[in-house]
Formats: sequence, structure tokens, C-alpha cells
Amino acid sequence: MSETQSSSVAVIEKWVVKPVRLPLIRRRCHVCASDTFRTTGKFRANANHKLIDIWLLALCTGCGDTTKLTVMERMNVRSVRPDVLDRVHDNDPGLAAELLNDPALRRRNHIDLDWSDAWRLETGGPAHPDREVVDVSVRFAARIPVRPTRLIAEGCGLTRAGVEKLINDGKLVSSVRLSGKLSDDFTFTLKR
Repeated sequence: MSETQSSSVAVIEKWVVKPVRLPLIRRRCHVCASDTFRTTGKFRANANHKLIDIWLLALCTGCGDTTKLTVMERMNVRSVRPDVLDRVHDNDPGLAAELLNDPALRRRNHIDLDWSDAWRLETGGPAHPDREVVDVSVRFAARIPVRPTRLIAEGCGLTRAGVEKLINDGKLVSSVRLSGKLSDDFTFTLKR
């Protein structure tokens, strides 16, 4: 196969979006004007006879005031899995991450998550600039809502305007909408 023929063969790249820390919690502080809280994965549990309450603790980024996010309220201790109780008592940050990704917990506590600067894109090395067609599979290690145009710009070393131009010219295609935010795995093809 000649060099020009080999450069037209599609290359499949695998990118992974990974969290680097827990996201900020968007909630108004009752003490100061801040609207973000940070959690390190600390829990508080309070048992009263056979009932247990569990909260995830978060500190205001402005004044340091503590807020409690309700995880379980007035639950029978026997109905809570022992491994979950162990993780709560060990202040497991992995459990905190799982709970923050639970839509029911976010609704119950009236919070949103801010993933700004809380994730990184791992591309597995430099892109293949010599290839005419590059197929990329993007996998999310956690449900992190990110604009696909931002991921593509970062992964390919382009500007977001450059990515938009590629989309408009039909040189960047995907089976999913590339506008808005995504937190599910997707693929795209870049034609140079």
C-alpha cells in the first residue's frame, strides 16, 4: 500500500472524559452571597433507635459555612445495605461522587452541579494530522455534561470556532447533535 493510500484509511481513536475532582455544588449560601459549595466526601450519620439519617457535608466556597445534603432520612437501619453504611462511615469520596450523580438526590436537595475545571480529556496521545479521516470514540467515565465542540476543540488542538466551521462544512459529522451538552458516550468522524 502506498503512503497516499495509507493516509486515507480511517484511524479510530479512543478518548476518555475523566473527573479530576468532585464537582462544585450550586446552592445559595445562607450566610454570605456565594452560590457554590465544595464537598470532600465527608458524611454525617445520626441514628435514633432503629432509624438513621445520613447527610453529605459541603462547605461554602465563600465563607466556609457547612451545609448538609440529605442522602437518607428516617430510614430503617436494617434497610440500608451494610456496604453502603461502611462507605458512609469511611467517608468514601467515591460514594459522594455516585450520590452527586443521582438526579433524585439533586432534586431532593435543590442543587445543581458545576463541572467547570473538574474533568480532563485523555486522548491517548497526539492526533493523527497525516490522516484524511479520523474516527473518534468518546467515553465518559462519569456523567459529566460537556459541550462536544469543546471536547473536540481540546482533543484536536482547534478553536471552538474552527470546530463549528468544520461542522458547517460537513467535515465533522456525528450521529448525535454536537450542539448543547452531552454526558453520554458518542462518536464522531473528522474529515480533513
